[in-house]
Amino acid sequence: MRALDALSIDFAPLVPWPLVVVLGGTAAALVLYALLRRARGAIWRGAAAAVLVIALLNPSLIEERREPLTDVAVVLVDESPSQRLADRQAQTEEALAELEERLKDFPTIETRIVRAAREAGDEGTELFDDLDAALADVSRRRIAGVIALTDGQVHDVPTDLSDLGFDAPVHLLLTGRSDEGDRRLAVTEAPSYGLVGKEIMLTLRVDDLPEAMPGSAAVVHVTRDGERLGPVPIDIGTEIRLPLMIEHAGPTVFELEVDAGPQELSLANNRAVVVVNGVRDRLRVLLVSGEPYPGERSWRNLLKSDPSVDLVHFTILRPPEKQDGTPINELSLIAFPIRELFDLKLDEFDLIIFDRYRRRGVLPRAYFENIARYVEEGGALLESSGSAYAGPLSLFDSPLGRVLPGEPTGEVIERGFLPAVSEIGRRHPVTADLAPVEGPPQWGRWFRTVDTVVRRGVTVMVGADERPLLVLDRFGEGRVAQLMSDQIWLWGRGFEGGGPQAELLRRIAHWLMKEPELEEEDLRATIVEGRLEVTRRSLGLERPTVEVTLPSGETRRLALEDAGQGRWTGLLAAGEIGLYRVSDGTRTAFAARGSLNPREFADLRATPDLMAPLVEASGGAIHRIAESGIPELRLIRPGRDTAGRNWIGLRHNNDHIVTGVERIPVLPAALTLLLVLGATMLAWWREGR
Repeated sequence: MRALDALSIDFAPLVPWPLVVVLGGTAAALVLYALLRRARGAIWRGAAAAVLVIALLNPSLIEERREPLTDVAVVLVDESPSQRLADRQAQTEEALAELEERLKDFPTIETRIVRAAREAGDEGTELFDDLDAALADVSRRRIAGVIALTDGQVHDVPTDLSDLGFDAPVHLLLTGRSDEGDRRLAVTEAPSYGLVGKEIMLTLRVDDLPEAMPGSAAVVHVTRDGERLGPVPIDIGTEIRLPLMIEHAGPTVFELEVDAGPQELSLANNRAVVVVNGVRDRLRVLLVSGEPYPGERSWRNLLKSDPSVDLVHFTILRPPEKQDGTPINELSLIAFPIRELFDLKLDEFDLIIFDRYRRRGVLPRAYFENIARYVEEGGALLESSGSAYAGPLSLFDSPLGRVLPGEPTGEVIERGFLPAVSEIGRRHPVTADLAPVEGPPQWGRWFRTVDTVVRRGVTVMVGADERPLLVLDRFGEGRVAQLMSDQIWLWGRGFEGGGPQAELLRRIAHWLMKEPELEEEDLRATIVEGRLEVTRRSLGLERPTVEVTLPSGETRRLALEDAGQGRWTGLLAAGEIGLYRVSDGTRTAFAARGSLNPREFADLRATPDLMAPLVEASGGAIHRIAESGIPELRLIRPGRDTAGRNWIGLRHNNDHIVTGVERIPVLPAALTLLLVLGATMLAWWREGR
């Protein structure tokens, strides 16, 4: 573009401004007095004084060399997920191509295409952050206008024109169609946590947009951690409260989905996901010790050291060799409340522990049957076997025997041995990392093992002669752990360096409580730094493959790699916002990137409502592409209207940069002297006549 010249005048007084004013005022007063007295030569004396005053002001002509700058027109292209619905993306690309061609007809306009391609986050589509970043190197005086190609679902629209940062029109070219309809499911209220074994309440609402038929109803399908709970009927436009049970500690994922409506833009907002963190109020434990011994105190101290444990502990103090015919109900100062514990309130306990217990008539056979039924219906049982388990008073010979996985052979091995993690135990989360991968474990010995034949379950630790030491088993809906020795207390006492007594028992208890992090057959998925990380824990050795369902509905297969200790892992790029489902055919895991229920999908209809206030305040216009096409473009001078019925305007700002400056004195010293002397001589000549 050619350079332009511009002239201006500048003053650089030779003396301070107040002195110039005083001298000028004095000279003017004297000249005025002379004129009033009709003195000859007063005008010429006044001219000489004026020249002197002007000379003191030191005026100069400033000549600027200016380089005109182009105006910048921004085409802001929305590429958020809602723009991928129906034919919106095609409308956008066609409109963009036509705008680029038309803008080429304006040589003074520089066109910038800003593609707002970031995925919608928790706060929805944010176009104006990308606009600010694209204009970071542009003077706001150069902006001719912004043309936004979007469906109108923009959630960072400035609330005030001053927040926009420039004075130029913002025009909206709207994709989509005015007659669009959609059904959406919204969770209006949900807790972030709930107590295990208690119900939580979700508040749901289903809407048909723009309007539902009177009396319309729908069905919401609910799943919990991939398990289908059943359909829930709901009236359209009406909130309902839905009770749901928290069954385990840790995250519980509830997925809700409503059937398709009469009009659908997308099924993405027909689903909602709620993650509730399950917490235990208190862990209620019933510990029954069959006889006093050093390990009994270790059990009690270990359980009482945890403030989240409510412990009920009973010890049978009567030695087994003492048989004097004393009735059972007279053997204790305080009556053993067996009916309350093992009949009326049995289900209130989270865990029952039998430590070195032998049958001596304290518990009737019916109560052992209650305990077996308690486990079968979801309870937890830990049995620590002493020598009595191999004898005639063994618990195995009670109704509880059908629950216990280890059948005693009658042999008790009493010699020193080093407890070891079995081969399958190295892959089980309860014992996987207790012992080093290579070499013997660095912990103390035990000296007693009850020999058993394992009928069910998994042997995760072995004792003397590789015989079963710790067996974990599922029975019905519940779980059972059986320790074939009563000497784990030696580790707690530090014998020969001790061992991980507290950690092992903590893990056993948490496994019995069905804590997700200790599940031996488990599938997990998390989003880390834009990648989906899948972890499959299994006791098997076969390499697993999982199916990943992306938020868009696309499915991909992912083969996992062996990470050791029973874990298989895999990575997959997670570029989409929303919920990822991972399944191995039997288990399902969920991971979310961004919001589980994005604001972007709350209303998928194309609408001008969100941007209309800004467009109107800036002097822009709104045109729906599908109905009116692309309006005519015009270049408008400042102060004129920037939009009309079938056209939109871009402001011509006439901005420039100064490439050079030249200063030219108006009154050089020689000229000033000549003018003053000339005026003085003319005054003298006039006065002499």
